[in-house]
Amino acid sequence: MRKGFLAVLFLAACSLLAAQAMNNDTVVKMIKAKLSDDVIVTTINASAGTYDTSANGLIALKQAGASDKVIAAIVAKASPADSSSPAAPSAPAAAPPPPPLPPGVDDIGVYYQDSGGNWQMLPAEVVVFESGGLMKHIASAGLVKENLNGVVGGQRSKVVVKTPATLILHLSQGRAPSDYRLFRLHVSGNNRQFESEAGELGHESTSGVHDDVTFNSKEIGSSAYQIVLNNDVGEGEFGFLEPEDASSKTPPSSGKIFTFAVVH
Repeated sequence: MRKGFLAVLFLAACSLLAAQAMNNDTVVKMIKAKLSDDVIVTTINASAGTYDTSANGLIALKQAGASDKVIAAIVAKASPADSSSPAAPSAPAAAPPPPPLPPGVDDIGVYYQDSGGNWQMLPAEVVVFESGGLMKHIASAGLVKENLNGVVGGQRSKVVVKTPATLILHLSQGRAPSDYRLFRLHVSGNNRQFESEAGELGHESTSGVHDDVTFNSKEIGSSAYQIVLNNDVGEGEFGFLEPEDASSKTPPSSGKIFTFAVVH
């Protein structure tokens, strides 16, 4: 009969304590009710609770009659999860989207700013390749190691920019700024011409480059690069030569060049 009464009392106490958060005071009440250590520890482990595990809090529990077993259960319940457990791998941070391109830069080509600050594409003109009757092959990775001469019709470009001039090179997928070459054009009769010695794209040959102009670029968006031409480029006619299609099987006789004139 006595065992049945104690079992009922235990269940009633557990139900009452489970309905409220445990703390130091509820543990002291259980001690004063003369519940066994096993009952108190089981209740601590099974119930939510907020405990004072400071030195003063633990001393007060000990003075109230808490056993070391009960105090150890309180400390374990109040301690955070083992920090030595390996943390779940975090998902990789998504790459930030590329910055938007300036308004007007929406197609493949070379752009300049007009007097109103708007971005406009440089005029694309036809360049004819010739040198001693031999055609020159412009490959996707560079020029074949032989001379390259180009002729562009007309004496002047339609666009004039003033240094320092900021240009934007908008490339097709898979292209790099070094795939384009910047040439100084010389007026000859009713045409503009340029010459380049043998060499890989963007590199001088051992005998030197005639009309190639070195330029630096800075990425400003997806497949878009900024180029700044300063006073040291000099005045005159210039053009960015577009690389030939990589799928071309035969040397081209002509190409596309984005032309402009520079003044100081």
